[in-house]
Amino acid sequence: MTVRLLTLLLFPVLALAKPPAWDVNDPPGERLRIPIDTRTGTWMSVDVSPDGKHIAFDLLGDLYELPISGGNARRLTQGLAWDMQPRYSPDGKHLAFTSDRGGADNLWILPLGSGGQKKPRALTREEFRLLSNPAWHPGGRFVAGRKHFTTRRSLGTGEIWLYDRLGGKGIAVVERPNDRFQKELGEPVFSNDGRYLFYTQNTSPGNVFEYAQDPNSGVFSILRFDLERRETDTVITGAGGAVRPTPSPDGRLLAFVQRERRYETQDERKVERLQSALYVKDLVSGAERRLFGPLDRDMQEGWAVHGVYPNMAWLPDSSALIFWSGGEIHRVDLESRTTRT
Repeated sequence: MTVRLLTLLLFPVLALAKPPAWDVNDPPGERLRIPIDTRTGTWMSVDVSPDGKHIAFDLLGDLYELPISGGNARRLTQGLAWDMQPRYSPDGKHLAFTSDRGGADNLWILPLGSGGQKKPRALTREEFRLLSNPAWHPGGRFVAGRKHFTTRRSLGTGEIWLYDRLGGKGIAVVERPNDRFQKELGEPVFSNDGRYLFYTQNTSPGNVFEYAQDPNSGVFSILRFDLERRETDTVITGAGGAVRPTPSPDGRLLAFVQRERRYETQDERKVERLQSALYVKDLVSGAERRLFGPLDRDMQEGWAVHGVYPNMAWLPDSSALIFWSGGEIHRVDLESRTTRT
């Protein structure tokens, strides 16, 4: 009787007990550690430190820092969580990045400096409206990010939200066109003076997302939101689309990725190929010119919740661009268009 009574008393307690919290970096099951020695990487986002001395990049879900002059990369994060899209703060003391280490994609901030590996902290804690593509405001206090919204389909669109690094729930800066809109909107980045917020949007007709759209007719456009006047204008649009806006530190230029038609000879026939290439636009004169190509193919035809092409970055003096393509990190000089890895 005593044993049966004790069992009855314990059963409700055990039934109400919460299971252990899920930890992305410590899942159940067996693990196998495999050493990797690589000289190349896939779909790597890069950024340049404000002093121009280092490059931050992501590789297989971890973040690294590399001297811009070359050498060995230093690992900044590790574990089973998928960390990506590192962005230096304006003072160079922190990295904002995207990670699922809390169980879902959110924005995180990692302190930098000597003294061993630092512990990142969550800037956002979304469980459903997931976040990616962090972008620092030049003042250093706020971080913008792409927040995901769905409609009746799992495929959805984005809004650009702004978060205070000191805390808070954030506010919407660029909202989706309407509640039925399910096409891509994202890749936010601020102008160096903090007045403008550049972003990309699928501006093809209609609200419904469709796979395998034709970039020849222009799928994506680069838009610019004026934070003072609360007005939006189109910066680049048309055939080949335009994605991953990257304004220069001097405020004069905008680098971007665009599809272009190239012709190759195959079996004595001229064959048309659509290839992604790196372009730059003079925001004063409006002139555009090609800097490098071909790049790896962008994702204009597909669903690009984390961006249509990986992040790239200017050197602080606006003389060159650092970007990823073909498995390697490249540097292209603005004037001579010479490239080195």
